[in-house]
Amino acid sequence: MKDFSNLPYRPCAGIMLADTLGRVFVGQRLDAKASAYPDAWQMPQGGIDKGEDGEAAAIRELEEETGITANHVQIIARSANEHLYDLPDELLGKIWKGKYRGQRQFWFLMRFTGEDRHVNIATDHAEFSDWKWADPKELPDMIVPFKRDLYRAILKEFEPLI
Repeated sequence: MKDFSNLPYRPCAGIMLADTLGRVFVGQRLDAKASAYPDAWQMPQGGIDKGEDGEAAAIRELEEETGITANHVQIIARSANEHLYDLPDELLGKIWKGKYRGQRQFWFLMRFTGEDRHVNIATDHAEFSDWKWADPKELPDMIVPFKRDLYRAILKEFEPLI
């Protein structure tokens, strides 16, 4: 078995997008039904490109995954610390071309100032097959097991601001 412990973490930006009612956007990944986690949902997130800062990556990823443009969000907060997660053994070496052991993420809390009609998950970089607004307290139970601690930490930090 290959040793993946020396692989780096992929730099990433995550977005907790809250509506005016205090609900949070979650999407069901396009590949969820064919995976080991068919009922898993997640908040938008994605890699930070070389030379790109976290906030710019978060805005770009939000638009690429949800169709929501910068003029329909307001950035409320950035996570105080970077959050790490490791991929489970069955995914190591299989995703991100085997270059990473997991992700290191800065998270951004954003307020959605638009309307549901401004959400369009059928983008050129589609990641989601479905989306909904969820109660923030339900987030850890909706996510894949290997990201639950990370979601709990993000929720704890951002909950007073949602």
